[in-house]
Formats: sequence, C-alpha cells, structure tokens
Amino acid sequence: MSAIVNLKKGEGRTVKSGGMWIYDNEIASVMGSFEDGDIVIVHDFDGYPLGKGFINTNSKIRIRMMTRDVSQEIDEQFIRMRLRNAWEYRKKTVDTGSCRVVFGEADFLPGIVIDKFSDVLVVQSLAMGIDRFKIQIVDLLKEILAEDGICIRGVYERSDAKVRKQEGMERIKGFIGEEFDTEVEIVENGVRYYVDVADGQKTGFFLDQKYNRESIRKLCKGAKVLDCFTHTGSFALNAGQAGAASVLGLDASELGVEQARKNAELNGLSDIVKFECADVFEKLPEFEAAGEKFDVVILDPPAFTKSRNSIKNAVKGYREINLRAMKLIKDGGYLATCSCSHFMDYELFTKTIGQAAQNVHKRLRQVEFRTQAPDHPILWAAGESYYLKFYIFQVVDEK
Repeated sequence: MSAIVNLKKGEGRTVKSGGMWIYDNEIASVMGSFEDGDIVIVHDFDGYPLGKGFINTNSKIRIRMMTRDVSQEIDEQFIRMRLRNAWEYRKKTVDTGSCRVVFGEADFLPGIVIDKFSDVLVVQSLAMGIDRFKIQIVDLLKEILAEDGICIRGVYERSDAKVRKQEGMERIKGFIGEEFDTEVEIVENGVRYYVDVADGQKTGFFLDQKYNRESIRKLCKGAKVLDCFTHTGSFALNAGQAGAASVLGLDASELGVEQARKNAELNGLSDIVKFECADVFEKLPEFEAAGEKFDVVILDPPAFTKSRNSIKNAVKGYREINLRAMKLIKDGGYLATCSCSHFMDYELFTKTIGQAAQNVHKRLRQVEFRTQAPDHPILWAAGESYYLKFYIFQVVDEK
C-alpha cells in the first residue's frame, strides 16, 4: 500500500493547473511509511485524490507527479506507454535523425532526459524516483525505436549534473551496456558535426536550437558574420553553409573551439569559418576599438543565472553583451540573440534587450521570435519546461 501525502489547504495550485511538482512547504502530512524514491498517492487537503508521484525528502521538490490517475500502476506497461507517446510526438514534429526523445516533465516522465544522436542514446537522470526506472526506460525505448528500424548501437549516461546532489544522489557518468566510440557523427540542417557524448557540455550537443540555427541562414548569404559563445560551432557552420563571406566564432573553451574547427573541416568550411578561443566580454570591446563591423552578430550565451538569487547580475550580463553586439552591427545589419535561462523570462529578456538598444541609440525591427525546438516541448503550467527565448532583429541607427 502506497503512503498517502496530504496537501495543506490552499496549496497544490501548480499541480491542479497541470504542473508536475509539489514542494516541501505544500505538504501537511504523510500517512504510512515510505522510502525516498517511492511512489506515493497525493490527496488534496479534503481527501480528494490528485494522482501519484515519487517522493524524495532530500529535495525541495518533494514530489514529482507521474500520473493523475490514483488507480494507475506505475509498471512496465505504463512506462512503455509514456515512451511510445514521446516517440510518436517526435516523429510528427521534428527531424528525428538527432533529437531529444524524452524531455522530463514535459513528457510526463519527470527527472529524466534522453537525447538521440544518430544511433546513440545519451541519458541524464536527475531525480531519485525516476532513477529506479532508468535501465527499464532505456531497454523499452530501444525496443520502441527498433520497431521503426532504428538500431541503437550504444547508450551513455551523463548523470553528472550538480542537481543530483540536491536529490541526495551521486553524480555519475559512463556506459550503460557495451562500450562504444563516444565521438558520434550527426547531421542537422545538412550540417555535419562530431558530438562528444562523454565529455561535451551536458549531453554533448544543444539540440534545442536546431530550427533557430536554420532560421539565421537566410540572413547570412554574402555576409560577414560573428558568432559569439559558439560552443562547437553550430550557428557559425550554418552561416558558412548558407554562403557567408566570412564567419568568426568565439568561445572561451579551448576544447569547444578545437571541436568547432574539426566540425568546420568536416563540412569543408575551414577557409570561410574560423574560430578563436576568447572571452566574448573582452573581445567585443576590442572589436569596437578597432572599428570592426559585421553584417550579422549571433549571441548564444550560456545561462547567466540558474537561480532567482543571481538574476540582477544576469540582467547586467545580457544587457552588456547585447549592447556591445549592437555597436558592432552595420546599419541595417542583423542581431540574433537568445537566453537559455528559465529565470530570465520572456518579459525580462525583452526589456533587457530594449534597454541595451536605447543605451546605444539603436532601433530594433523584430524579424521573429522563437523558442526551443518542438522536441523540447513546453508543457503549460510547468514553467521550468519553457526556458529558451530567441530573437532576430534588424538593427538600425537612429537618424
């Protein structure tokens, strides 16, 4: 018999509106015994059943919901259904050559992320309850993919994120099953990449920008392009393949820059697309002092904040790089700029870019606003699933 968790009166608003999390301060009592990671039944203050989820007393996110049906068994059949739904959704909405197959809460499998890079899966398990199902999830997903003729040759685990410590879990990485070459070649938007699934950032490659990378191509034909925070060169290579006259990618990581150069060579773009290991905050003022101008500047920075506490400093960082970038853009040129921080919400990010434009007397004409690719679905009422904001502007001098 599962333990029963009773919520306080007036709490559980997120869950009742469709979200997946219940915080520690929303709980009135727990009836029955349990171990961290167990499935529990959740009741509202008046005994009304709200569903089932797994509990963890180590985490402020005390319960992550798995189902709204209290009679539903969380068994192999249930997991298979969730995974099949996730895969069928991807087949309808994205290029599945490489894609995020499972996106945690947004696929109703809270705490686990699975990326598919060609014929390799990379798994990131971030919550104790789902960790118990990890191997079963991998095995079932391989079966489902095999039904469509996709043979997965290897699985690598990248559960090395700091957040596992908050769940009372060790950070781990390594092979699940047979070992394989962890440098995997993928193709996205016609661009080829080497993905380092063992030592690259997060799961090895940022799939969420797939269609945003494609969207800048139309601006880059014949252009002089600057790609800041290039990581392994993805925006830069899209620009180069689209016919840019020259592309310079900047990143502070020597490992990232080396990977980007290999990717440029892989695509026959080494003569057009160059990379430099540099701090963007230092390099942009140097370009300004030297009188450099670009037709297109792309800003794809890491998340400057991962908590509400550091949001003020993050705003300063986003304002600074956008301000510097606008100064380097020729009159009538283009800026692609984004934030991947959930805490830098749409309104604040938009306001910050507007302030940067005012400070340097530039006028912005919005070309488009985009979010993450559909394989990273945004689940309404689960705010944490909406994190990527991406703008393209034409930047015009005030006259």
